[in-house]
Amino acid sequence: MSGAPAAGGEMVAPVGRGGMGGRLDRAASDLHPAYFALVMATGIVSLAAWIQGYAVLARAMLWLNIAFFGVLWVLTLLRLARHAARVRADLADHNKSVGFFTMVPAACVLGTQTLLIGGSTAAAWGLWGFGAAVWAVLTYGIFTILIVKPSKPALADGLSGGWLVSVVATQAVSVLAAQLAGHVGGAGGGGAAEGMLLVALVMWLGGAMLYVWIISLIFYRYMFFPFKPSDLAPPYWINMGAMAISTLAGASLILEGAKSPLVAGLLQFVKGATLLFWATATWWIPMLLILGVWRHIIKKFPLRYDPLYWGAVFPLGMYSVATARMNAAMDLPLLEHVPGMVFVVAIGAWTLAIIGLAHRVIAP
Repeated sequence: MSGAPAAGGEMVAPVGRGGMGGRLDRAASDLHPAYFALVMATGIVSLAAWIQGYAVLARAMLWLNIAFFGVLWVLTLLRLARHAARVRADLADHNKSVGFFTMVPAACVLGTQTLLIGGSTAAAWGLWGFGAAVWAVLTYGIFTILIVKPSKPALADGLSGGWLVSVVATQAVSVLAAQLAGHVGGAGGGGAAEGMLLVALVMWLGGAMLYVWIISLIFYRYMFFPFKPSDLAPPYWINMGAMAISTLAGASLILEGAKSPLVAGLLQFVKGATLLFWATATWWIPMLLILGVWRHIIKKFPLRYDPLYWGAVFPLGMYSVATARMNAAMDLPLLEHVPGMVFVVAIGAWTLAIIGLAHRVIAP
């Protein structure tokens, strides 16, 4: 049977509208590029649970996250094979293209899970290598596409907090690189550890600079353009999440910095910058809560499941983990109870989001 032409002229073999095959194809066709935030959120909440001593929950969420990661990649590859025109359109879309960056922290956060909770260094190395390679392809591929495209949206229409996922992706590579530096052993392990810490340092600094560029535009958009409730999409929580993961990356460098003379020599700078990132993340929390009240209570914008809400769950879990690791790196007893309190909020948000996802999957 011959295939039917889809948008962009690609040939797509027909799939029955009903049945598992039809549902799978529709799921792949409609897959939002940012859906890997599901893996990011589940992974970081799992790590927060591990830090808080809930080992059984953390391990259960690790296995659940492995399943999520596998399913999402199956759908992604199916989408590439059967709906390539839609993928190309998303890559050229200022709002959707940055969602592809969620693939990178998804791999790296899962890598941290397998390293710290699963005890598998080999799996962590594989996921880090994969995440770093995807980061390179997406960073220079997506930004090049958006730079050279002839028709571009106005700033108010093409910019959102989702752009900061590019920062999260960069810092995720840094975090796992620093953690793997602490697990390098054997002959030549010192040189390998120093090399990984150099990578972690460079990515951390580059990610911080990228945040400055993007958040300046976002803040400008906040202050000088009309703002509707629909504009305050969940990815605006990444304003905070990007700084939280930058805090975690800095804390990881501090904890492993003794293995690198370069990092050791910069230790006071790294500590100061890490505290700056944490303070910035903390500043964003009340602001985002106030805007959330304005959106949903004052303006009565409906609250319903959206895959982008995983981009709001992730920053909460990341803030808990980042604060705990910063405490371990810098000995800040006044913040001792903060990670546990934020973890309660994060696991509550994750639970609500997973209920919404289950309803979306089960509902016809």
